[in-house]
Amino acid sequence: MLSDLSADRQAVEDLRRDLGLDRPLPGQFLRYLSRAVTGDLGFSYRSQRPVVGEIAAIYHQTLLLALGGILFAVLIGIPAGFLSAAYRNSWLDRFCMIGALSGISMPVFWLGILLIIFFSFQLRLFPTIGVGDPADPLDMLWHLVLPALSLGLRGAALIARVTRSSFLEILGQDYIRTGRMKGLSEAVVKGKHAFRNALLPIVTVIGLDLGQLLGGTTVTEIVFSRPGMGTLLIESVLARDYPMVQGTMLVYLLVIILVNLLADLAYGLVDPRIRYG
Repeated sequence: MLSDLSADRQAVEDLRRDLGLDRPLPGQFLRYLSRAVTGDLGFSYRSQRPVVGEIAAIYHQTLLLALGGILFAVLIGIPAGFLSAAYRNSWLDRFCMIGALSGISMPVFWLGILLIIFFSFQLRLFPTIGVGDPADPLDMLWHLVLPALSLGLRGAALIARVTRSSFLEILGQDYIRTGRMKGLSEAVVKGKHAFRNALLPIVTVIGLDLGQLLGGTTVTEIVFSRPGMGTLLIESVLARDYPMVQGTMLVYLLVIILVNLLADLAYGLVDPRIRYG
């Protein structure tokens, strides 16, 4: 891949030495880590360009898609779970939970294909593929709707189920009954006192769901033909571009760690009883 098939033994040994493959595995690992700390993730076998430069050129597309997916998941999942718990055992509760079960059971790629068929081919409301015109933000957002929706619906289903369970648990607490005995309206009891205390498990799920969202971006970018880190990862795997695969996975790992850290720090904002340090 990196040298001519007719290269002599000396050329092969020189290449092994340049890549650090002549060192033992622990030495190779330490060499990679020491370079990664300084932002050096090596060079792509395919393009012969720095891995960091390749990722930096397209990471914003994946970030935009992931943020759109999280936005749809939160805007759909939390209200659905709240209404399902507030009207427990009603037709609305059953409708929301059936929808949540369907969302969890449906693969991301299949949901994306269904959205393309219905909204793009049948109704012709949204574009099918691509990211739109970079000079036109509205066009880019219009191209983002379907991919972000297909990515976020599974997360919305999970958030809805957790929201319902957490909200019902809070409604059974003593202070909720005390508030009702004092004459507080149901809107105040559920909207002010119960909802905020039910947010802690939801924040945890949102942080944990990011890992699934990042994995889903890979499939979503392929289905909707969007450039991004997921598309780059698949192409690199097929081309055996190992430095690019390692660099992409490392970036994914760092993002997941950062988001989970932010989710833990957000606990103090949601619940004033939690203090750090």
